[in-house]
Amino acid sequence: MSEHPRKSSVGRRGFLAGAAAAAAAAATPGLARAAGPAATASASASRPNILLIVTDDQPKQTHWATPKLIDWLGGQGVTFTHGHAATPLCSPSRSSVFSGRHAHNHGVRNNAASYSLNQATTVQRYLKQAGYRTGLFGKYLNSWTLADNPPHFEEWALLQPGFNNANWNINGTVQQLAGYTTNIIKNRTLAFLDAAATDTRPWFAYVTPYASHEPNTPAAKYADTPVPVWNGRPSVPEDDRGDKPNYIKNATATLADARALRQRQLRALLSVDDAVDAIREKLAALGQLDNTLVIYTADNGYTWADHGWLKKSVPYSPSHEVPFHLSWPAAGLGAGTTDNRIVANIDIAPTILDAAGITPTHSQDGHSLLGSASRDHLLVEWWKQGTGGTGPKTWASYVAKDRQYTEYYDLHTDATGAVSGTGAVAFREYYDLASDPYQLTNLLHGATPQQEQALGIPALAAALAADRTS
Repeated sequence: MSEHPRKSSVGRRGFLAGAAAAAAAAATPGLARAAGPAATASASASRPNILLIVTDDQPKQTHWATPKLIDWLGGQGVTFTHGHAATPLCSPSRSSVFSGRHAHNHGVRNNAASYSLNQATTVQRYLKQAGYRTGLFGKYLNSWTLADNPPHFEEWALLQPGFNNANWNINGTVQQLAGYTTNIIKNRTLAFLDAAATDTRPWFAYVTPYASHEPNTPAAKYADTPVPVWNGRPSVPEDDRGDKPNYIKNATATLADARALRQRQLRALLSVDDAVDAIREKLAALGQLDNTLVIYTADNGYTWADHGWLKKSVPYSPSHEVPFHLSWPAAGLGAGTTDNRIVANIDIAPTILDAAGITPTHSQDGHSLLGSASRDHLLVEWWKQGTGGTGPKTWASYVAKDRQYTEYYDLHTDATGAVSGTGAVAFREYYDLASDPYQLTNLLHGATPQQEQALGIPALAAALAADRTS
């Protein structure tokens, strides 16, 4: 199936109507089962508030630290079982969240290139132009100058990344604020929501704590919280990596390293869970819980010494798989369902704009999750910045539920995101995810042309090439 699926005809207005929801039922089980009579005429007449929560470097397997989140968005929303970051790196991923575009289209190919994002394509621009009150609370884009105000936000507390006593841009004034940054983000968000008691405009709040990014500093109250023991998975650390690229062959992270990192991440995320719960209580007190579209995800995942790698930026599942939840009770999306479609951060902006009844004037690579559109695979991509270092080369990957094909390239980017290099394919990987979910056996290692043909590699390579230029 194309990376640009047919735009669903079931948009906000149709989705809120019972007949359209019923029509969607067969095609989109996860969302359609939640839709129906709960969608009221009053809800359809009112644009929803929008709460978008994006954490930092949060792997998928971190639900122990977020029980209140799971109770809310899992129990009263939709949990997407196949959520991904289309580029597992902070600034490119966040630019995809804002624009609904892959990094090769929005131009922010690395963390240094944040100013390459066309701000006219962002969801906050569309919402502000449509009369929404817009707020940003937390991290924005890597390499963004703290003194530069974030475009198209009416109110903001922009964090210079850190956990304690950090520097902020508060509505245009750069200052240091004492305290734990996740708690400051929570309190600033609550104050923004309080204004809804007198300001009748719908609102958009982009809430983005620094957790669980390194150094994963927990709040003092959680510094010694016991964390369940973790015994790893078959890919940790994977002793035989002879079929992997050189940077993985040389990777040295151990299970002990992974356990220490996991413990820090989980402890840091406990404060995020507290913040989410406080926001939920505030929305309930304001009477705005039902008609608020809530989306929760992370900018990328993180490996816990999988294949010896203790970072992100790689084409292995823990790096690009992320938690992904959605709730909107007024539209029938509050029943605690699961959706098995392949979804990604490029789908967030189209979903928000669909819910708000806004048609974007720029092209988008994602699609609204409120309709029935689905994909059979996802393009996941990453660019190397500069020519030095021992990490991965630029790569692109065809990711389906049952298989993954990856190519590494002789390409690199500069600080603006511009690409240089021959583009020659330097290494390839193919994994049968149905039988090898931990990506232990690269079936292209030593494969003959006949074996590659049997695996369908020529067709996958052609599909990947098309995705990279679309």
